[in-house]
Amino acid sequence: MKLLVVLVVVLIASIAFSQSGRKVREIKTPVPPPAQTITEEKPKVLMPPEPREVTAEKNQDYRCSEDGSLDRILDAEDIGEFVIASKEADTRASITGKPKPSYTKEARRNGIQGFVTLKVLLSGRGKVARIRVLKGLPGGLTENAIRAACKIEFKPATKNGQSVAEWVTAEYVFRLADSSIFTP
Repeated sequence: MKLLVVLVVVLIASIAFSQSGRKVREIKTPVPPPAQTITEEKPKVLMPPEPREVTAEKNQDYRCSEDGSLDRILDAEDIGEFVIASKEADTRASITGKPKPSYTKEARRNGIQGFVTLKVLLSGRGKVARIRVLKGLPGGLTENAIRAACKIEFKPATKNGQSVAEWVTAEYVFRLADSSIFTP
């Protein structure tokens, strides 16, 4: 009986005085900088404004730019080359490389998943000419899909031996299970 009482006392004492193993952090108060006795006016440097982030919208056309930003196309449908339907081509455009878009921190934090569907105009010159959003996602995922579509590598469609432009549909899947918490 005494042994049982001793065991209960030891058990209660070990629970009451146990530690979590975490170290106690010291709270540091910020030290204000010393007051300057001589006031020097520094010349103000005017910085150019940062480019405004374009938010992709449904049924809008976008153009790829060299710096990775998105440019909304406001002009008419004229792109300066012959665009054909897939049925009319002798050989259809073949995509040789389709990079994956990255997840944004905001979309990952908010648990956004789904599909982004884009209509991409593959130029006869071997470049992506236009991108139209058919179905988008919030949190910057549509913009990342457009940036990835700008890097599509392909062989242009041909008609009568000439390279021509062709619209193709590109779909990008965003699943949290495929994203990594270590990527931006």
